[in-house]
Amino acid sequence: MKALTLTAAGHVSITDTREPIRKTGELLLKVEMVGLCGTDLNSFRGRNPLVTYPRILGHEIAATVLEGSAETPAGTRVTVSPYTACGRCPSCRRGRENACRFNETFGVQRDGAITELLTVPAIKVYASSTLSYKELAIVEPLTVGAHAAARGRVTQADTVAVIGCGGIGLGAIAASAFRGARTIAIDLDDTKLATAQVAGATDLIHSGKENVAERLRDLTAGDGPDVIIEAIGLAETFRLAVEEVAFTGRVVYIGYPKDHVAYEAKLFIQKELDIMGSRNALPQDFREVMAMLDAGRFPVDAAVTAIIPLERAPSMLAEWSANPAAFTKIMIQM
Repeated sequence: MKALTLTAAGHVSITDTREPIRKTGELLLKVEMVGLCGTDLNSFRGRNPLVTYPRILGHEIAATVLEGSAETPAGTRVTVSPYTACGRCPSCRRGRENACRFNETFGVQRDGAITELLTVPAIKVYASSTLSYKELAIVEPLTVGAHAAARGRVTQADTVAVIGCGGIGLGAIAASAFRGARTIAIDLDDTKLATAQVAGATDLIHSGKENVAERLRDLTAGDGPDVIIEAIGLAETFRLAVEEVAFTGRVVYIGYPKDHVAYEAKLFIQKELDIMGSRNALPQDFREVMAMLDAGRFPVDAAVTAIIPLERAPSMLAEWSANPAAFTKIMIQM
């Protein structure tokens, strides 16, 4: 069967691979659609330290069950949680298996889903009779942002600012709005800001044209947002979050900074801040996002830049690498 395989940094091709053998407790899936995300792009560029070669890419999955179970019979449409959990490390013992110390994600530490057939543990699938394959393929990236909103304990009483309106940031915006919060979207791309508005952002800040700190204060009567979610991974926006969040506010980091971050650390204490990392997603995040999509609360069509056949994927990755700002979400039709 065919698969999209990254053989080395900058080199990806369509290869033949063995069909999987279903084990006890697993389902056999026919992969229908897979989304590409920034992790796939970084792996292609050689900037993902966790990936090894060769590696079949893909972890944003929409599929049909071919061989199922009583709970999930053949013909069921599903999405998949692409993470593993050891069950023994401190994170797993605390019920936070999303941050498993020994996690292996599809397409990164183990072969992924851009292939024709896939076997997965039954407990990792989430079924839907109402969502389309395109909607199912966007569930996982939205859950990463939704988990950040959950980490930030976002409620309808909060004003939330999300820095970065890429795929993950859009998930945080949509989840915060779905929870009833006033939500401020920050980006330097007009198209992404427009999509963020449709996703639920009540206020927009163009960071290339406006002073972000001043606008945040204007929008919050000088207090700053109750929650700031950073979804870019830049040292300056890591600092901005701490500087501009309200006293006793919450800062949630999703983005991975490539450089060391230097802080005015006294703000941690003066403001008595809760500063949290956010990684992957939990089962309740998948359920929340699927409910949000069922309610029509996310602009899937606006968020998906391109849907391409498998044969087009190698050239699309090169095109995306050359001009990353031109794409929000790319999906591969298998």
